Amino acid sequence: MSHRTADPLAESATAQMPDGYAYVELDEAASVGHALLAEECALAIAYNGISHAVMMVSPSALEDFIVGFSLTSAVVGAAKDIYDIQVRRAGEAFSAEVQIASRAFWTLKQQRRSLAGTSGCGLCGVEALEQALPQLDTLSVNPLPPAAHLADLRTRIGEMQKLARQSGALHAALFVDELGEIVLCREDIGRHNALDKLIGALSRESRDARSGFAVVTSRCSLELIHKAVRAGFASLVSLSAPTDLCVRWARRHRLNLIHLPHHSVPRIYSPAPARG
Repeated sequence: MSHRTADPLAESATAQMPDGYAYVELDEAASVGHALLAEECALAIAYNGISHAVMMVSPSALEDFIVGFSLTSAVVGAAKDIYDIQVRRAGEAFSAEVQIASRAFWTLKQQRRSLAGTSGCGLCGVEALEQALPQLDTLSVNPLPPAAHLADLRTRIGEMQKLARQSGALHAALFVDELGEIVLCREDIGRHNALDKLIGALSRESRDARSGFAVVTSRCSLELIHKAVRAGFASLVSLSAPTDLCVRWARRHRLNLIHLPHHSVPRIYSPAPARG
């Protein structure tokens, strides 16, 4: 099996500055800091020229990932069935052309009919980079939530997560209205599912997504940015730090993006801090 990375940048896809992404602390001092964020990219995988999946991954050890994915997804029965891997980079995305044994490819084609709808990772399983990195409308500029509406938010979220208190292992997506009150909470084992539920609840109750802001308790990855922009939220608050790609897309599409750390004041990543 031969492995070739066509673009040397594929081994290090970092697009952020050495000192990380700038943010401004949401308090009276409005101090500006920098933080290094986890990297995220779209990786399109094709077997013997047939597009199979697009995964959102960290851009390191991509060939290791491709081999492991091929094995654990039963695309191949053994690593020896993988003859060649070529990884190329195009902007924020990577593509991998994988050559596999004829018998493995025949089995894969038989399996493809059952793959739709089985993914649990949001973007995992879509078959085109256009779906992983879609064209989105740019939002209108909206004010940030008042700092007071973020006060004790972690505690208040915990009180709203009724299912999680019973079983654990559940993400939540919540909506905070214009008065700073949590009016909706939806929970799910999948972070993207929880946000979809929240968006559906807002629609069914005829609530304006711009009148408040959404909160997600999970890692803030790109598919959540997609959903928030498509739903028309003015602001998205995440309890976990966003990835670098999330910050770039939030800024590009004018989605206010705020990280609420455990023991620090909120950090505004989008809009970008004004340069001093």
